[in-house]
Amino acid sequence: MRILVLIDGSKWSQKAALHALTIAKKKNAKIVLFSVLDKREAKAVAFNLGARQGSFEKIRNFEEEVWNNMKRSIQEVMGEMLRFCQGEGVNCSIKIVEGIAKDKILEEANSGKYSLVVMGAYGKSGKTRIGSLLEEIAGNIRPPLLIVR
Repeated sequence: MRILVLIDGSKWSQKAALHALTIAKKKNAKIVLFSVLDKREAKAVAFNLGARQGSFEKIRNFEEEVWNNMKRSIQEVMGEMLRFCQGEGVNCSIKIVEGIAKDKILEEANSGKYSLVVMGAYGKSGKTRIGSLLEEIAGNIRPPLLIVR
């Protein structure tokens, strides 16, 4: 059994990873921590920084800095999760890809490699309604989907 855990760095995805860990221990399953980095997010943040500072000519520099910070941040979060899982005796690996989250998640989840997909109900914004990514992918994921609140 292999469990795909969708990680975005939020507390909700970390909570989902803990639930996946519990299942993996009981079922002797392997966990794959999966994250998608989307350059569009870095562009949006960079544009907002440029707008706030009134220096649109610096947007490209902001974009590169934001992109590097995004990569570093998710690598740190997933590295901590990986070490924790391994410390608990669970076979675990990390997979980070670049692209549009919805497309990359559906591609990976529906690859035929996984018995279960686990994700948090909310994203990084932590809003009170179900996350927009969840709304986009839930009906299109073929393996069972565990949504953690």
